[in-house]
Amino acid sequence: MTLWRGQEPLLLASKSKARQTLLANAGILFECEPADIDERAIQESSGLSAPGEIAGLLAREKARAVALGRTGHYVVGADQTLALGTRTFNKPADRAQAAGQLRALSGQCHELHAAVAVARDGKLLFQHVSIARMTMRPLSDAAIESYLAEAGQAVTSSVGAYQLEGLGVHLFEQIEGDHFTILGLPLLPLFAFLRSKNLLRV
Repeated sequence: MTLWRGQEPLLLASKSKARQTLLANAGILFECEPADIDERAIQESSGLSAPGEIAGLLAREKARAVALGRTGHYVVGADQTLALGTRTFNKPADRAQAAGQLRALSGQCHELHAAVAVARDGKLLFQHVSIARMTMRPLSDAAIESYLAEAGQAVTSSVGAYQLEGLGVHLFEQIEGDHFTILGLPLLPLFAFLRSKNLLRV
């Protein structure tokens, strides 16, 4: 059973397991088709520096890129940026970078800016950016090393080197914001838009 009413499955322009799980758990019929774009090149050429604007740009570009090749499909693009003051973070390339990010975030409050966009036939139809504020508890070097050893390669798959739905929950002392925003796909505004297009049964 699915709550999706579209003639074609929704397309998710992302390979994120967390985003796939969110849509599947919500009863949405969808397929994954990750966008083949150079995110860092697009970000650098845009000249944007505000984390929310960067996330919005990349979500739009992902959705448009996939929608151009899949006529008639509604395509969801999503992106998330992490900002500590004026400093923004990308996914760590390796364990050493992950450790560096955790040391920088330790004892600090940072922001996650999660953007979602919907495109069809290359045209942008919807965009939204949500913010969550995450306060990481002070972490000793020993605690960071223990966390990295236990989390393994997963630390390189998310900006900030954590997944809140997994071992990353141990790193925090306070969280303000929507759970879906933290996982990188603001579902409530997305579903409100899809309902406005009569694409959901509920």
